[in-house]
Amino acid sequence: MRLILLGVPGAGKGTLGAILSKQWQIPHIDIGEILRQSIAVQATLGLKARAYMEKGDMVPDNLVFDMIAKYLNHSSARRGWILDGFPVNLSQARFLDELLASLGQSYNRVFNFYVPIDVAVVRLKQRGYLGDCPEVIYRRIEIYQQQTAPLTQYYRQQGCLTMINGDRSVETVADFLQSCL
Repeated sequence: MRLILLGVPGAGKGTLGAILSKQWQIPHIDIGEILRQSIAVQATLGLKARAYMEKGDMVPDNLVFDMIAKYLNHSSARRGWILDGFPVNLSQARFLDELLASLGQSYNRVFNFYVPIDVAVVRLKQRGYLGDCPEVIYRRIEIYQQQTAPLTQYYRQQGCLTMINGDRSVETVADFLQSCL
């Protein structure tokens, strides 16, 4: 199974991605978590990404393309994967399509999680990640609406998009995801 998880920050992608990863024994490739770990260990990628993340800006494409290629080409991803936090714009979606074609892979489904903005803000404030202060949270949501939201139309046109109401219990959403697959 190969899935792409989209949605406003705080919509529940990471939580559900981790659940499905455990159930199916396939990697949950959470770009935000990978970047946060890179920052924590002061890896080159983390040092470059930190300034963008602290302001709520998207990490530039050139910083994440090689990382994505490495993870999707890894032997652990041959049976499947769950991609969370990538793509975040049309340029990245096109890169991903080309990368997967070169690897002889494709994705099965794209799930777009939606929640009311106030719910997303509360969730983000509670988790307390790097940069999750009110100004940065609203900046990330604004950027999502400008750059990432158009991906729903891109994937809808390909016939692989399923919209998910993320403003329900984790169990309910996980059951719904399972029923879609």
